[in-house]
Amino acid sequence: MKALIIEDEYPAAERLEKLIAKADTAIEICAILESVKAAREWFAANPAPDLIFSDIQLSDGLSFEIFEKTLVNSPIIFTTSYDEYAIKAFKVKSIDYLLKPVKLQELQQAIDKYKDLKGEPTGQESALKLEALLDVLPNSGKKYKTRFLVKSREQLIPVFADQIAYFQASNELVLLVKKDGKKYLVDYTLEQLEKMLNPEDFFRLNRQFMAHLSAIDQIHTYFNGKLKLELNPRATDEVLVSRDKAHVFKSWLEG
Repeated sequence: MKALIIEDEYPAAERLEKLIAKADTAIEICAILESVKAAREWFAANPAPDLIFSDIQLSDGLSFEIFEKTLVNSPIIFTTSYDEYAIKAFKVKSIDYLLKPVKLQELQQAIDKYKDLKGEPTGQESALKLEALLDVLPNSGKKYKTRFLVKSREQLIPVFADQIAYFQASNELVLLVKKDGKKYLVDYTLEQLEKMLNPEDFFRLNRQFMAHLSAIDQIHTYFNGKLKLELNPRATDEVLVSRDKAHVFKSWLEG
């Protein structure tokens, strides 16, 4: 059985390849591709694999873009670190999804699920599945958090999501920074906030910052394909977006 890995982070791809070898020695990895462009070119020149393991966010876009213009009959197991709104869709529309870091037991279960399938889907079925998946992504029906209750001395103050400029993590504490510059501690991690807040309005810039669209004041090109941002109100620390995330960030800005 031949499988394809689509993953833009080399350590993650290498780890997944080793886990697959442990989960099923009969699986041969025919290629590891790191971008939408590379995947499209590969599918144009090679027969489809039996199974695809695909990350969601690649260096030059989302992996869904690969399948929009390329007819692929192979079942897909998605891997992801976030985007909870998409995870719910994958759970219904695809074979399985694996949260990073991928665990061996979960990987084995996903492969077993593939083996239990009776026959491969037709091209039309694959197209319908992908169309349904893409339709679900922007409108998952999830109710996002719209307000927080923060404490200031002896007062409890309601803060609405559209009043928030950004969240900043520092020394295991997370600050909520309002557009008027006021700051409050919140009892959530950035990982939790990323799942709670509407991804159309908030973006996880890096490990330290998660910002509202309206707080992005200026964007500068930086070393090695990174982006340097200026937020409003101004952040106390430098705000960088990695090269790997820059494309997704710019797509988010465009809407």
